[in-house]
Order: sequence, then structure tokens, then C-alpha cells
Amino acid sequence: MTFSYLFFSIGAFFAMTAVILGAFGAHALKQKVSKERLVTFEVGVRYQMYHALGLILLALAPQHLSGILLETAGWLFTAGIIVFSGSLYYMALSGNALAGRITPLGGLVWIIAWFCVCYAPLKS
Repeated sequence: MTFSYLFFSIGAFFAMTAVILGAFGAHALKQKVSKERLVTFEVGVRYQMYHALGLILLALAPQHLSGILLETAGWLFTAGIIVFSGSLYYMALSGNALAGRITPLGGLVWIIAWFCVCYAPLKS
């Protein structure tokens, strides 16, 4: 799978930035935003880390699994991190609750990605 290295690197990058953002939230934001906004930020970090690890595992999937489904899942995981976690970060930092309107789209993208991962072994 040619995309394995790419998704491993993307996953590692998102895992690293989740740790950085988690530390930022715990130390820098704690005194600057409301508790509710901090919780929102932390949800973004937590789900970013879950799906970063998902990307890394996807990259390590056996070669005999369907490549197109796993590649699609990898791009959907990436898009979901950007939309879901990104919208939560923006909402927490800006206080703009309207940003939360796109958050469920990121969740939907992740559901489709996980479906692709579930279906890949059945298709192979």
C-alpha cells in the first residue's frame, strides 16, 4: 500500500499536535476561557487523538485488505479531524457557538471512514 507511509505520518502529526494542544489547553487556556469552553477544547483534543491513532493503525493494516477502502478511510479520518476537532477548537477559542454547526459533519465523515474500515476485510 503506497498510502501507508503517508497516513502513518499524518497520524503521527495529528497525535503530536493533540499532545501539544492538550498541554496548551491545560496550561494556557485554563485561566483564559470558561470551564465550558475548556471542556469543548478538550473534546476536540480527545477525538483528534483517537483518530490520529486510527490513522496510524490504518497504515499498519495488512497488505491483503482492500486498498481503496482503506485509502478512502484515511482521507476521511483526516478530513474529520480537521472539521470536527478544528471547529471545536475555533468555537472554544473564539466563543463563536455558530462554529459548532459544522462539528457534526466531521462526526459523520468519521462514521463513513469507520464503515470503510469495517467493510475493507469483507471486500478483500
